[in-house]
Amino acid sequence: MRKFASVFGLTEHTRILDVGGTPQNWCWLDLPPGARVTLANLPAGLEGYGRPEGMQRVFSDGCRLPFSDGSFDVAFSNSVIEHVGPPDRQLAFAQEIRRVAKAYWVETPNRWFPVESHLLTPFIHYLPRGLQKQVARRWTVWQSLTHPSPESRKFYVEHYLNDIRLLTPSQLLAYFPDGTLLRERTLGLTKALVVYRK
Repeated sequence: MRKFASVFGLTEHTRILDVGGTPQNWCWLDLPPGARVTLANLPAGLEGYGRPEGMQRVFSDGCRLPFSDGSFDVAFSNSVIEHVGPPDRQLAFAQEIRRVAKAYWVETPNRWFPVESHLLTPFIHYLPRGLQKQVARRWTVWQSLTHPSPESRKFYVEHYLNDIRLLTPSQLLAYFPDGTLLRERTLGLTKALVVYRK
């Protein structure tokens, strides 16, 4: 979040659209007084957060945002594009991000990082789809750490199997051809990717 703030030089006049985010993410950053954040998310994504002070909420699909071109100074999205489904929806999501703001910052887990960031299970995302299903439905590191209810576990695992599509650096840049790529490293390996346009 500090890197995001430094790249864009946020001021009290900056209008930010957070696509798919929650108020919790903005606790990590001291926004300048007057800077405005609009949270665009599905109703379930904002459930339990109430109405955060100084932030607007808009219920929306990130692939069809209800804003006119260039409505915001910066569109921000953290670990959402991999959740929206197949490549055609990922492309639509990217096009909307680029359309509604003059600048953008989009972060997503790196497909080539050995630990899958949603199920926290090493190498599962490299397995053929059929084998992924067998493993994920039986056991994951995420399940062992969080002890979800059977309903939550089933929902999350099925969401992973059916909707999540991790991206490589080249795939992310194909969606954002006017962007600059940053690599967030952990233990010398690229854990996450950021693409941005100033």
